Amino acid sequence: MNEYKHLTKQGLWDNNPALVQLLGLCPLLAVTASVTNALGLGLATLFVLVGSNVTVSLVRDFVPSEIRIPVFVMVIATFVTIIQLLMNAYVFQLYQSLGIFIPLIVTNCAIIGRAEAYASKNPWQRAAFDGLAMGAGFALVLVVLGAMREIIGNGTLFNGAELLLGDWAAQLRIELFTVNYPLLLAILPPGAFIGMGFIIALKNKIDAVRSARAEKKTVTRARVTA
Repeated sequence: MNEYKHLTKQGLWDNNPALVQLLGLCPLLAVTASVTNALGLGLATLFVLVGSNVTVSLVRDFVPSEIRIPVFVMVIATFVTIIQLLMNAYVFQLYQSLGIFIPLIVTNCAIIGRAEAYASKNPWQRAAFDGLAMGAGFALVLVVLGAMREIIGNGTLFNGAELLLGDWAAQLRIELFTVNYPLLLAILPPGAFIGMGFIIALKNKIDAVRSARAEKKTVTRARVTA
């Protein structure tokens, strides 16, 4: 149980692939102009992470170390093809909106990195949970950044949710304020870099405060003991 708690903390916060490892930034910065796009790519990446981690863990004893990386890439490409076909069939408009960034999941260093660093060395149950935690952490950053850019750029939230969730989700759209002309700085890639910088800075600030509090408690306990 402690191992699963550790994996959850690592994936969502301490070793978040987007905030700490700074992996997969190309799709993260490119498609997060809206929450819908961000959530779609986040769920696709999570599916590939879990599937590839489980498969790599199951075949790890049968793959020679000399060819493990090409095999891992082939496994990841298989799951990317599956999710690409599923999105093409069931959420075609969102698939078109995400464009080339769906097949580019194959080259996401976060997925290859987890396959090499964790899945290839652990049982499939832990590998699956590791993929789930890392994928959730990556998707969370995508959604937060997408929400920031959509609100600042267009004054809306969940615009186009029906592209991912079906026609019923059109009612989820929230118009926070009226924007006559979209704020292009937020919608275009420069806005993504700025927003990502603020998110990373906020995480670093929270970590620094927590570290200072923990150090203060340690010093206080040491004085009481003395």
